[in-house]
Amino acid sequence: MFYFRGCGRWVAASFTKQQFPLARLSSDSAAPRTPHFDVIVIGGGHAGTEAATAAARCGSRTLLLTHRVDTIGQMSCNPSFGGIGKGHLMREVDALDGLCSRICDQSGVHYKVLNRRKGPAVWGLRAQIDRKLYKQNMQKEILNTPLLTVQEGAVEDLILTEPEPEHTGKCRVSGVVLVDGSTVYAESVILTTGTFLRGMIVIGLEMHPAGRLGDHPSIGLAQTLEKLGFVVGRLKTGTPPRIAKDSINFSILNKQTPDNPSVPFSFTNETVWIKPEDQLPCYLTHTNPRVDEIVLKNLHLNSHVKETTRGPRYCPSIESKVLRFPNRLHQVWLEPEGMDSDLIYPQGLSVTLPAELQEKMITCIRGLEKAKVIQPGYGVQYDYLDPRQITPSLETHLVQRLFFAGQINGTTGYEEAAAQTPVWVREQDSISKTKKRNNLLVFIPRFGIISKNLFLDLPHMTWILTLMKLSYICRALDVLKYEEVDMDSLAKAVPEPLKKYTKCRELAERLKIEATYESVLFHQLQEIKGVQQDEALQLPKDIDYLTIRDVSLSHEVREKLHFSRPQTIGAASRIPGVTPAAIINLLRFVKTTQQRQAAMNESPKTDQCLRDADRLQERQL
Repeated sequence: MFYFRGCGRWVAASFTKQQFPLARLSSDSAAPRTPHFDVIVIGGGHAGTEAATAAARCGSRTLLLTHRVDTIGQMSCNPSFGGIGKGHLMREVDALDGLCSRICDQSGVHYKVLNRRKGPAVWGLRAQIDRKLYKQNMQKEILNTPLLTVQEGAVEDLILTEPEPEHTGKCRVSGVVLVDGSTVYAESVILTTGTFLRGMIVIGLEMHPAGRLGDHPSIGLAQTLEKLGFVVGRLKTGTPPRIAKDSINFSILNKQTPDNPSVPFSFTNETVWIKPEDQLPCYLTHTNPRVDEIVLKNLHLNSHVKETTRGPRYCPSIESKVLRFPNRLHQVWLEPEGMDSDLIYPQGLSVTLPAELQEKMITCIRGLEKAKVIQPGYGVQYDYLDPRQITPSLETHLVQRLFFAGQINGTTGYEEAAAQTPVWVREQDSISKTKKRNNLLVFIPRFGIISKNLFLDLPHMTWILTLMKLSYICRALDVLKYEEVDMDSLAKAVPEPLKKYTKCRELAERLKIEATYESVLFHQLQEIKGVQQDEALQLPKDIDYLTIRDVSLSHEVREKLHFSRPQTIGAASRIPGVTPAAIINLLRFVKTTQQRQAAMNESPKTDQCLRDADRLQERQL
């Protein structure tokens, strides 16, 4: 166990009526006491804020450690939340009483549902967010959460003790050591370090140690994890330059207006904080061959691209897109950074070229001919821990009660980081000594866990409870399955008892969606069971994934299967990027091929039997 001297800086603390003593480890204290918490969360980003508030909601005395309180809730990259797939994650976080969805409903400047022309299952709720407003609202929520204390300080090391004999792991974490030598003890520690573990910022050929622009990286903690035996890798990501709004010619660009009415992220909100007519528009432009030419001619000046470090799959740099998809035009969305911000974020133009080349490239793009770059784009390289070293509850195999969440596990984007922490909440019963949490939470089937106070305060919680009852007793859902039928038309045909269910728009829409996808969900569950039953099914060793035409697989999936060469269906399903739909298609293909081969093998035997029967008949004659 480690013992050090000094103190951290206590910034804010808020507690319930049953307060607990908080010792200040200051030199003027006659009898200093080391503070002790149920949970310590390291990092105040999107994973950290969700983890800290979730732990506090469960009744755990929680400490959030961050380099600077004024950066809690900071949107380090894009000023947006949600989108295709990621909007679903936002709803999952909200179902578990997470913060980001509610904060987005209080901070957005442009709300849009993507994929509206398709079915509800693939709608992607997305919002442009006011950076300053989001950070203010998040900090207000964090600093007023009962049982949650916030402290400024950098963690240098972990305090380790003997392991609990009934659990796996070579040691157990019991606290942290801050950079000034002070110690804080806890029952559990959650690392949500984002891009700070040995973070390095890259612009052109220049590299500077930083977790993000203007913040120091975490070196000591990264070294501790490595010494403990964790498998450490490197990832890279990047961010676009910021452009002065008044230097852009918006008049010649494609304008996108927000939805009317705006759809909120949170189930607890009926609408968002701002009217559609007061929201800000976004604009669309595209790259061109001159952009490709600048990128390709200057690859030798771009160390970030030359690095073998892997980058994120879903937000590639413009350099990556030019190299992988030559001779294509790529979308560039010009997004506002806030109601009173003079900056524009060019979504899709993440770049790490030298600053002067970035400006040259940007002025080649339509509408940006006179654009002024306020801040150049840059890349970030950082350590991550192989996620195969954690359990489904995010606890590490090597160190008991040490949890990883967010980008330290290799996630991409705010939403994935935030969505990992509710997983940890479900394991709180096994890692916290507090017994009051059962009185603080309410579980709603199909909707998740919310605090009892929130449950009692919801103005339209009635429709959720009504939907739960309806799912058991009413088969009007069968009629709603028809495309031309909605709740209004159904209520006209059968006023009693259905008319009352049309008074709430959310309930009516949810009933239609439930009816539309009921049979689809049933069939998908059958397919999932089929895949689980055939996990051990051997894949043909000579299969050529790049050329087979009898199976529907994307180019990306074909490449991953070709290079990984999995031996079974189960192994193929665990390859990152290989979708469940691809696994089902592959399973059907292999089974059909095997059945066809079996039939062909059986055919010669049948022919031989027929010939033998003919000879026997000739002899008898």
